[in-house]
Amino acid sequence: MARRTARLLLSRGRILTAVLIAGLVLLQGGCSSVFFYPDSITYVTPDRLNLDYEDVYLDTADGEKLHGWWLPAQADGGAALGTVYFLHGNAQNISSHILNVAWLPKEGYNVFTIDYRGFGHSTGEADIEGALHDVETGFRWLVDRDGVADKPVHILGQSLGGALGVALASEWVQRQERPALDSIVLDGTFSGFRRIAREKLDAFWMTWPFQVPLSWTIPAEYEGLDRIDDISPVPVMVIHSVRDGIIPFHHGVALYEAAGEPKRFLRTDTGHGATFVIPAYREAVLEFLAEDGVR
Repeated sequence: MARRTARLLLSRGRILTAVLIAGLVLLQGGCSSVFFYPDSITYVTPDRLNLDYEDVYLDTADGEKLHGWWLPAQADGGAALGTVYFLHGNAQNISSHILNVAWLPKEGYNVFTIDYRGFGHSTGEADIEGALHDVETGFRWLVDRDGVADKPVHILGQSLGGALGVALASEWVQRQERPALDSIVLDGTFSGFRRIAREKLDAFWMTWPFQVPLSWTIPAEYEGLDRIDDISPVPVMVIHSVRDGIIPFHHGVALYEAAGEPKRFLRTDTGHGATFVIPAYREAVLEFLAEDGVR
């Protein structure tokens, strides 16, 4: 009996040690591991999708180099309808997300997308502060490009990209930057960095004890629920799927309810990040861009 007790205590001790090690690793890196899963594999390039494109390299103020793609509109005999700044999700890189916007040039929209630091061919290590800096660096390059500011400019953010987009758009609007942002579309976006971190950490027994202290490593000013109303009167479209297994549906509902007018909600039923596989959802977004992107 004593031996069984000793073995049980040893087993529990190993479990406790594993939990503590996991906690120390997470605390050392904050919550970045919850949000960022980059790689440098090139999955597909725009030319494989019959799209013209330009490689863009941008220098950040803190010494990193970002890589992006500029996809010009394929407008038949006319000028582009506007430009969409696409902010991708938290895994892989732009080459694995490009299909989400590859349909827009044929609809008359320029597309610009970047890899945040640590993703794809961008230098550095991924973290929240850095990614927020990167999306503003990309946006400033975009609006300074010849001909872009003369037409509507929209932000389309998916998942993590939507959370970054809310922070960027709210700052842009509140500072009354020019050119004015015409609209923002949020697809499968979580309602706050702290909120989703706690949910994800709560779901696994080894990280459950650290959900609150780890969430405290994220600055409170980045919560989408607290910032999205600052985007008004710029139109906001929130897209979320009832079948989203990564970012639960209630996050989209919460963002929509917190947003100021004008706003629109599109309830979908695809998997996470698969919205634009469905032509009807593409049409809904095109209608939103056309209605709310007129200067």
